[in-house]
Order: sequence, then structure tokens, then C-alpha cells
Amino acid sequence: MGDPSLALPGGVDPVERLRVLRRAHAAFTRDGSVEPPVRAVIARSWRRCARARVSPECVPRLELAEAELRDYRAQHPLARVMPLVRDLVGAFAAHGAHLLAVCDARGRLLWVEGEPATLRRAEGLGFVPGARWAESAMGTNAPGTAVALGEPVQVFGAEHFSRRVHPWTCAAAPVRDPRTGQVLGAVDITGGDGLAHPHSLAFVQAVARAAETQLALLAPRSADPPDTLAALGRDEALLVLGGRRIELGRRHSEIMALLAHHPEGLSGEELACALYEDEAVAAVTVRAEVSRLRALLGAGRLLSRPYRTAAPLEADFTAVTRHLAGGAVSAALTRYPGPLLPASGAPGIVRLRRRIEDQARAAVIARADAGLLTDWVCGPWGADDPVVWRALAAALPARDRPVAWARVRALDAELGAR
Repeated sequence: MGDPSLALPGGVDPVERLRVLRRAHAAFTRDGSVEPPVRAVIARSWRRCARARVSPECVPRLELAEAELRDYRAQHPLARVMPLVRDLVGAFAAHGAHLLAVCDARGRLLWVEGEPATLRRAEGLGFVPGARWAESAMGTNAPGTAVALGEPVQVFGAEHFSRRVHPWTCAAAPVRDPRTGQVLGAVDITGGDGLAHPHSLAFVQAVARAAETQLALLAPRSADPPDTLAALGRDEALLVLGGRRIELGRRHSEIMALLAHHPEGLSGEELACALYEDEAVAAVTVRAEVSRLRALLGAGRLLSRPYRTAAPLEADFTAVTRHLAGGAVSAALTRYPGPLLPASGAPGIVRLRRRIEDQARAAVIARADAGLLTDWVCGPWGADDPVVWRALAAALPARDRPVAWARVRALDAELGAR
């Protein structure tokens, strides 16, 4: 998470701290230099903002209109824990004239609540339900950066990338699905300088953990909890098996992903062809890998002839392709943190990874939604894709197009020089 302290060396007072941070922010937006005392977590965020071409003068977009917002948040998992979150944060927020905000995994604000005068100030910034405050859209800010990192973060004054937000301080922590570990969104406390204390971050982390505990208690009881595999955006997969979390190694991640994609099973020869470029790899090599994996998973979890899982396995990439097939592009991208096992060179994984990425890319381009397109080009998999940048330029309002077109021209020049 980086250095959690907000204090400057030598006990510098808050007014001087603000002044120094504004100078550092001005230096970065001028020439990209990062000056002390910018914290490492903030410097990394600023650099991501620069790569994503976020403007320091950015303003938020309202992505969810009233009716759509009402339906969306009623179905969102975090709706079930909002009474608890309000109970925990309400007195704290009211006492300090702070706001409680809860966003989804794409950084879209679902609830913004608090003292009326503070709410009116926030409305002037566009910090309102339905607005998108993802880091890739609004730069460094606590809720957007928390969901981008999957970690708690506190942002003070001019640490915000957007100059409009410099008068504010915020602290946010992600809330994860207790079963799968997937980030559902974040709980945020936003207000004035009174939040510039490590206790604020500790408090919002405690609220997020309480929300996760409540989600676990509210989850339907099942004698046989579903087995899940998280392999998108990860070099090594996370397997949840009978409620047990297992961090898999590289080869075992590949095997489980292939078996999830082929629930009917794979023969030893088919599995060998999918795992190894060398077609001469002996069947005994595959048997040895599967034997080690079977010992890790436990008796009866992995069957042979053909190799397959004993119970259905829900993989994150199958959920993404299911959403795409149903036209739910936004839902698909919410569950797409990156390519399938990106470091894998196994032929079967490479083919599957390309197929999923091509399907998602085509769906994003076809939808022509500026928010979805921005998310795509801000990921490493889309940063150098001129076709998607061109689609983004066409989808943006005229005043916001120059940056996207500049990126298109730069990529065309780079590709032409190769």
C-alpha cells in the first residue's frame, strides 16, 4: 500500500504540507518529475494517470442516470450491507461533516451520503451517485485508486490528480466478495483536513472488513459451496475449493484453467498438447504434474481417463465470456482484470487467452461507450491499440477528443516505423 503516513518530515504543519504538495503536483503535471515528499503510492498513481492521459482539469462523467442507478444498486451485492455501513460510519461522518461514499468495482459512485452542506459542496465537484470516479477517469482519488489497486488508500489535498479535488481529503478501502476474493467496490470517507490522519484509514478499513464479514454471514448456506478459479490478470491462479483458498503454481494454474474450459475432460495426450510446445513430451510428464496437483487438491477432487474435475468449476473467464455472449459488456469488463494467465506460454492457454481478449475487445468497440473504451485503453492490454483509441476518440465529446487523437497518431507513427 505504500507509506501510510501523511506527515511530512520534521513535523511540518498541515498548511505547509498542502503548499509543498501543490508545488509537487505542479512539477509533475509540468514535466513528469516527482518531488519529495510525494508518497510512493501517490507517485505510482500519478504515473498511471499520466499514462492514461488523464487531465489535471478532468471532470467526472455521470454514467448511471437516476432510473438505471436505482435498478443497478438495488441488485448490487453491497446493497445488502449498506445498513451496517451507515450504522458504522454515520456518527463519524456527521461529527466531522464528512461524507460516506460507496462505489462499485469500476469506480462508479452508488451511494453518497452525509451532512447536507458538505453534500452540496460535493455536488459542485460531481461527487454524486452515478458519477464515475475511477482512477482512469478522475485521476488519483481514494475510492477510484482503492478499487484500481485492490488495497486501502488515503489521499490528502493536492495528492489528488484533479486540481478541482485539492481542497478534499479521502480514505477508502476495497470490499471483496468473501467467497471469491473479487473486489466488489470500496467504502470511502471524504471531507476536509480533519481526515488527514492515519486513524481515518484504519477506520475505513475496519468498516470494509465488517462489510465483508456481513456478506459472508448473509451468503446462502450450502453443504457443497461452488468451486471457483480466478485466473484473469494473474500469472498464478487462485482456486477456491470447498471453501479452501489455494494459490496454485504456474503449471497447476494452466492445468486447472484448461480443465475449467473443458468440463467434459481431456485425455493425457490432449492435455500434453495444450501444455507443451514440444509434442514429444512424454505422457509420464503430464501424469507427474497431475499427480502433484491431485495431492495438493485432496482425494477425489481430480479424476482421470479423461482428466477432469470431480465437481463443476466456475472460472472467472467463463463468467466473462458468458456475459459477453449475453451482450452484458459492462458486466463482463467489471469481471475482466486482465488477460488469462498472461505469463503463460502454454499453447492451449495462449489460444484461449487470445480468444477471450478478442471477444472482449470486439464487444467494447461495438458498444462505442466512452467509459468502457477508456477502461480498455488504460489496461496494459489496450494501451497500444490504435483501433480502440480511434473508437474512443469517436465516442468522446468533441472537447475531450484531442488527447485520444494524439495517441492514435503516435501509435500509427510507431507502427509505421517498425
